Amino acid sequence: MREDRQRLDKWLWFARFAKSRTLAAKLVTSGFVRVNGQRATDAAKAVAVGDVVTVALARTTILVRVEDLGVRRGPATEARQLYVTLGPDNGTLVSDSGKG
Repeated sequence: MREDRQRLDKWLWFARFAKSRTLAAKLVTSGFVRVNGQRATDAAKAVAVGDVVTVALARTTILVRVEDLGVRRGPATEARQLYVTLGPDNGTLVSDSGKG
């Protein structure tokens, strides 16, 4: 795999969306993860900085943009630096530049 990309299951595990890499792979193969709006069916799918990942968890759906590729599964503070949360509550999905 190219240096500027990382396996989806590995990134989900590094970013702490799953407790193990095996569970991250099952999350992907079960159809609960989308990358740039397309359902990911292969845990080996490559993600890059700037990709938008949607994860459907038990009680919520999380929409994030990949900010960095991890090198290890570190503490939660380190994991939060791998992504930025997107959503209507923080105004990151829609630009306000057209208003005025």
